[in-house]
Amino acid sequence: MGEWFVVIHVLAIISWMAGLLYLPRLFVYHCRAEPGSETSELFKIMERRLLWAIMYPAMIVSWVFGLATAWVFDYWGDGWFLAKLALAAALTANHMLMAKWRIEFAEDRNPRPERFYRIANEIPTFLMIGMVILVIVKPF
Repeated sequence: MGEWFVVIHVLAIISWMAGLLYLPRLFVYHCRAEPGSETSELFKIMERRLLWAIMYPAMIVSWVFGLATAWVFDYWGDGWFLAKLALAAALTANHMLMAKWRIEFAEDRNPRPERFYRIANEIPTFLMIGMVILVIVKPF
């Protein structure tokens, strides 16, 4: 049964990461749209749907089945798992920041330049790399 928890966890992570990598890219393009324009309004719809229909459910399923996997396989005392848990918490914090930024765009009050979102787009990638290394290599 534990292997199925891993399968569901990995599928949810793939979905969540897709959203975490795509949403800031949408913000990059949204920066170029005139507030109130048809293009800006379309980006608002896309961003809201991505966050609520894909990212939040995928994040929740990732956490639920990740913690269930840790329980089934008793990873709680393993250093690599605790480090992965810390990175997962950072990924969740990053998700919440993106949700805040989406609200700012929805209210036509984005205070940041396009470059900010280009850089922010890389953060989930680095966190993901760290997590994959921890899970596969288990360095400690």
